Amino acid sequence: MQLMEMNQETALRLFEEGAFFILLDVTVGTEFGIDYNSWQVGEKFKGVKMIPEGVHFVSYNSVSRKHKEAAPKLGFFHYFHSKEVLVRRWDKQLESISEDVIEGEELANFESSLKDLDRFLGPYPYDNYKKWKSLTNHITESLMTRLEPASGRISSATELVRDGEEKVCYTVGDLPKSMKEAEGRLPKMVAVAGTEIRFVTLPTRAYPEGASPADITKYSMDKSFVLEELLSAHYAENHMDLLGELQFAFVCFMVGQVFDAFEHWKKLVHLLCSCDEALGRHEDLYSAFISTMHFQLREIPEDFFVDIVSCNNFLTTTLQVFFYNLANSDAASRQLKKRGNQFKDHLTKIFRWDFETEQDDDAPVVVQLGET
Repeated sequence: MQLMEMNQETALRLFEEGAFFILLDVTVGTEFGIDYNSWQVGEKFKGVKMIPEGVHFVSYNSVSRKHKEAAPKLGFFHYFHSKEVLVRRWDKQLESISEDVIEGEELANFESSLKDLDRFLGPYPYDNYKKWKSLTNHITESLMTRLEPASGRISSATELVRDGEEKVCYTVGDLPKSMKEAEGRLPKMVAVAGTEIRFVTLPTRAYPEGASPADITKYSMDKSFVLEELLSAHYAENHMDLLGELQFAFVCFMVGQVFDAFEHWKKLVHLLCSCDEALGRHEDLYSAFISTMHFQLREIPEDFFVDIVSCNNFLTTTLQVFFYNLANSDAASRQLKKRGNQFKDHLTKIFRWDFETEQDDDAPVVVQLGET
């Protein structure tokens, strides 16, 4: 780990005010990371010092020294408070950080011997902190606690077990008569309880109850009703927590390699970009959304759009809808429109995306009156 150049006074202040993460007995060669930084652990490694106060993501995965293969990435979020000392041990049998919490007198002993441990602790890389802060500035400690899995651990590989409520609808020993029947006999797998990230579920009703056909058509295109329902149900106290969840999902995918988080990120982006009326009611939210997307798109590799996003043309078409709604909105302020236009020009210049040409697959929305 390399620490950016700083004078002795600044380094001492950061040492005194920053948090510490001490990791004991970790296997040499293990890949260890905090936020957007990662390294292979050496023999002297015992953790990280001078961690800025706030939300951080600690990640790790064991590496087979014989086959040079890495296990699925694991990690956890933690809100480090100023001067906090968090101590964990490495479980060599499980090749993972132990869930046992070190506290009480044992923790006090580590807190009193920090200067002795100093040479074994790598400094938090502050040259990347500004970037990390821009990607997590809406994730509060309370939101982090609500979203993280009950197990406290996030895995890039979904942990599955057979559904205990699954019913066997065939006679054991009978051969299936078709491929479809054979596939239907495969065991139904579900995520292990407590391992799922606790993202919100988006409302399924797209329009108010008892809405007229005209309103049904309106809200099938303008998702403002869905956004309002989501905000009132889950973010009534702080609408910016919605952006915090968007950031949480982004970090889980980009750093934690959780694909389900990417799917949730897409749903939230699509919802926010598909609103019209809400642009006038939630100007602060949308101004912050533009900033959030700006910093997130800076961190995605160029080939990411080709390999994942552009195969379905998701991001360009979704943002095109957003820019169109914003430009033609009667409710949005002049300042928000200007901010959106600057963001569009920036993306056009950097990624050469075309937001002006209409998509070939644009079609009227067909409203099902029986839809609920």
